Amino acid sequence: MKYIKTSIILFLLAAIPVTAQQKITLQEIWSGAFRTEAMDDLQAMKNTNQYTVLNANYKTGNAQIDLYDFATLTKTGTLIDSKDHKELKGIDSYTFSPDEKKILIATNSDQIFRHSFVADFYIYDIASKTLSKLSDKKVQEPTFSADNSKVAYGFGNNLYIYDIASKVSKQITTDGKKNAVINGITDWVYEEEFSFVRAYDWNATGDKIAFIRFDETAVPEFTMEVYDEGLYPVPHTFKYPKAGEKNSTVSLHIYDVKANTTKEIKLGNYSDYYIPRIKWTSDAQTLSAQVINRHQNNLDLIFVDANTGSAKVVLNEKDKAYIDITDNLTFLKDNSFIWTSEKDGFNHIYHYAKTGKLISQITKGPWEVTAYYGFDEKTGNIFYQSVENGSINRDVYLISLNGKNKTRLTPQTGTNAATFSPNFQYFINTFSSATQPTTYTLNNAKDGKLVKEIKNNNALKTKLEKYSLPVKEFMEITTDKGNKLNAWMIKPKDFDPNKKYPVFMYQYSGPGSQQVNNEWNVSDDYWFMMLAQQGYIVACVDGRGTGYKGAEFKKVTYKQLGKYEVEDQIDAAKVIGKYNYVDASRIGIFGWSYGGFMSSNCILKGNDVFKMAIAVAPVTNWRFYDSVYTERYMQTPQENASGYDDNSPINHVSKLKGSYLLIHGSADDNVHVQNTMLMVEALVQANKQFDWAIYPDKNHGIYGGATRLQLYTKMTNFIKEKL
Repeated sequence: MKYIKTSIILFLLAAIPVTAQQKITLQEIWSGAFRTEAMDDLQAMKNTNQYTVLNANYKTGNAQIDLYDFATLTKTGTLIDSKDHKELKGIDSYTFSPDEKKILIATNSDQIFRHSFVADFYIYDIASKTLSKLSDKKVQEPTFSADNSKVAYGFGNNLYIYDIASKVSKQITTDGKKNAVINGITDWVYEEEFSFVRAYDWNATGDKIAFIRFDETAVPEFTMEVYDEGLYPVPHTFKYPKAGEKNSTVSLHIYDVKANTTKEIKLGNYSDYYIPRIKWTSDAQTLSAQVINRHQNNLDLIFVDANTGSAKVVLNEKDKAYIDITDNLTFLKDNSFIWTSEKDGFNHIYHYAKTGKLISQITKGPWEVTAYYGFDEKTGNIFYQSVENGSINRDVYLISLNGKNKTRLTPQTGTNAATFSPNFQYFINTFSSATQPTTYTLNNAKDGKLVKEIKNNNALKTKLEKYSLPVKEFMEITTDKGNKLNAWMIKPKDFDPNKKYPVFMYQYSGPGSQQVNNEWNVSDDYWFMMLAQQGYIVACVDGRGTGYKGAEFKKVTYKQLGKYEVEDQIDAAKVIGKYNYVDASRIGIFGWSYGGFMSSNCILKGNDVFKMAIAVAPVTNWRFYDSVYTERYMQTPQENASGYDDNSPINHVSKLKGSYLLIHGSADDNVHVQNTMLMVEALVQANKQFDWAIYPDKNHGIYGGATRLQLYTKMTNFIKEKL
């Protein structure tokens, strides 16, 4: 037992400050003491060279939408202030009508799942300063028609159209029913895994609405108990297709507003497929739909004639592993289109004719395009973000449609993201790095030259000086197998290379993800710095399977989630353990969600390397997770049983030697608490001792009130005790 005493002594020594630096506390982290100033809900106008920002006062609950001029940055007015309208309990979000004379305002929002919510919506007329309620019920996803005369919305699994002039709503679908049929709003798995909620779209003349209908009758149900709603727990039941189970049957429909008729579009001879995107083209009577097979490795882009209903495949893309769905499809005025693809091994921008014939590959190279910002018809320039300046950084570029004249517009190394003015003359650049908190600047879109700073976080930077924080050092770790992996390390400020330090590793590791990126701190970073102030080295390694280093690096984990990523964490820990200043007998690992799946596997498969692990909301068996995500990377359990079973932590519980803390929210609609409950049962039957905590009625994020403070206090105490 001697090593336990040594660890306690080393910890106590490391915790004694050399200088009188102020220590970060969990209370400060979770009370928002280090929150950055931001430009909330920044939106570029489409018709004038202006932008809007939602400026909210969290103390009073009031909010206002302020209008600014792109060229001068001067505030030209306040479009609406919630304090002037007693109906508005603040402003949660807002969208403009196409002519930008009216605003749809959400207030009193109630979250449903990750992206979805219902709210009281109001239509605000900017000129007359009048506010009218869209519906006397809380509704979903309202949007203006292109002619500004109507608003479509979802309610009770059906679609409605509200006429602004007459203030009358008309129901356009009638078969919507809870846990059976949904019209124009996505089901649970589409929302979570294809990242959208509004499954309908107005065309460019406002005379047609395309929508996806979800028949989820045959989808198995999942029930969660909600404990705080009365004397008896209340069951919350919803449709959730687990890997290999029945999905919703989807169909595409077009509603004709003038004729008041709906036609179903026959997309072709598909079976067991998804429609992950629909979007009207520049031609008002031509709709695009993306159809992908259940394995998600064969995608068709289909053009639909809205008048005849005929459908034609204009582009097919195949991949030996899987295809990621994006929002980068953009139609130019001649209906040629921009498309991004990994088909040459890296994500790049392509230009296709409206027939689907390839015109050109616009960007090329061993680096990834990470965002597509738009096309300037006047200059012929495309604007995008990429990792050409190193996979941990992001820069904004312009390039001609013919692939020439590429210009880097952001000189500072770190993470740059752009919001362009409607005429592409300027962009607001959001920049941060691991050492520089977020700044917002106005830049010239032609050459990237700084015009003016808009907002900075110098006050936060000054505030943090008294804490004498350690720095995040970026590095590359080469494992004994020869894999080169991005990493960062945070050492104590008073680091002594002659000491031996315990190491706490953090990772997420999911397909296409990234934790090693040159960006300003999130809450967890302050926690890691707090641990460093208390004598720990904190490290993070992005193993194989993570993103922005090409398709081969990302897709190596195909059909075997949890094999190569776990190998890389174990191998990286072995490399770190050989550093002179590391105590190899005291290495721990932590992760949340996919990261919890990983940390669980690491303490089991790497039981001689890791002394402790914390797993929050982990998948413990991929058979329990949803169809769209799991099958994208694993195919179905029926096709790939060994891929599921060989790398699920629940099947390796007999290997547990170190200290293991398992945490879950009981109302996690995403990674069900079933994962933890059955992991607990497996550990019990293997006669293994471990620690665990369940947070009642908390979802996948485990937050609300003092929850995060209590959770992070628990995890901190566990680290101190076990590492």
